[in-house]
Amino acid sequence: MAYPNFFDENQKLIEAALEHLMPSAETMPPTIHQAMRYSVFAGGKRIRPMLCLEASRIFSAEIGAAVEAGCSIEFIHTYSLIHDDLPALDNDDLRRGKPTCHKQFNEATAILAGDALLTLAFETLSRIPTDAARCVQVIREISSAAGTRDGMVGGQVADIEAERKPVTAEMLSYIHKSKTAALIRGSVVAGAICGDGDSEDVERMRRFGDNIGWAFQVVDDILDVEESSAALGKTAGKDQAQQKATYPALFGLQKSQAFAKELAAKALDELSVYGERAARLRELAEFLVLRRA
Repeated sequence: MAYPNFFDENQKLIEAALEHLMPSAETMPPTIHQAMRYSVFAGGKRIRPMLCLEASRIFSAEIGAAVEAGCSIEFIHTYSLIHDDLPALDNDDLRRGKPTCHKQFNEATAILAGDALLTLAFETLSRIPTDAARCVQVIREISSAAGTRDGMVGGQVADIEAERKPVTAEMLSYIHKSKTAALIRGSVVAGAICGDGDSEDVERMRRFGDNIGWAFQVVDDILDVEESSAALGKTAGKDQAQQKATYPALFGLQKSQAFAKELAAKALDELSVYGERAARLRELAEFLVLRRA
């Protein structure tokens, strides 16, 4: 599936905001800032900030808070990738078609670059241009999505512990909903809050985010089997080599593809109440499930 026609426009907006929010490569001490910038500007699609932005647009034309909240999520996502690639975790040499941070620099610098990006994320969130109550609500949502209780770090731990072991469907769903869907859910919920959506809107975005984020990870599992390293920008077949808990491993490709479509349909159904106001978010969600890399 081709990128949505607004994809480039959003990417340019997000890239400019990331550049504004990040220290320059010359800021002391330069090595850490070069490593942070290397990973942030390594060619990511900016899916999570884009979801935040498009969720906000459903409720408001004012997008400044959503752009900066989305950038904070991109910092968290990038830190998680830097650490995920380290020898102690997935031990990968390739990310977004380039050497991973610890290969380009060294392990110590990569660890600290991840730490610094996580810290920068919350510095950024504390300054988003919105009122204090809404700012605190956004911080609560994103920190929860990135944390250990049904959040990204909890999912990563469960994912590591499930390697080379039999896994149940229940544990597999926990891993995927936590390590990937949680931050995607946090992105759209933060966007709804930044756009001043009401409590019902926020809960609807939460259900949408849970389902589209889960579908996104199921598709990621499928692509790891079907696509090449060149297409993925990371090492293909790594899930199978490490005997990771994945949907294709447990259910096969055909059932996994059907399940991803089912989750996507549930997600899109949550947007029906918004009609054309949600057209861009709907198109972005469809891209996430139909993408090939």
